[in-house]
Amino acid sequence: MDTALDSAALSKLRWRCRRGLLENDLFIERFFSSHEATLTRRQAAGLEALMELADNDLLDLLLARKEPSGDLDRDEVHAVLALMRTPA
Repeated sequence: MDTALDSAALSKLRWRCRRGLLENDLFIERFFSSHEATLTRRQAAGLEALMELADNDLLDLLLARKEPSGDLDRDEVHAVLALMRTPA
């Protein structure tokens, strides 16, 4: 599951990550700018799980106002959040 994403899967993931809240988009764009060339399937799974959240819930996680809980309390989600929270 730690294999690199192919270009089709990466394109699909980028489309899935489009958000309605500009602040979230800024975090996501910075993440892709820094990590898209090395993104693994495991990281993609963590990112997909985050994209299931409502915009305000996602922003709370990105700004570290909250930490993942319940179904989101998984290693891959924490790993992606750490990358997304790190300034470029």
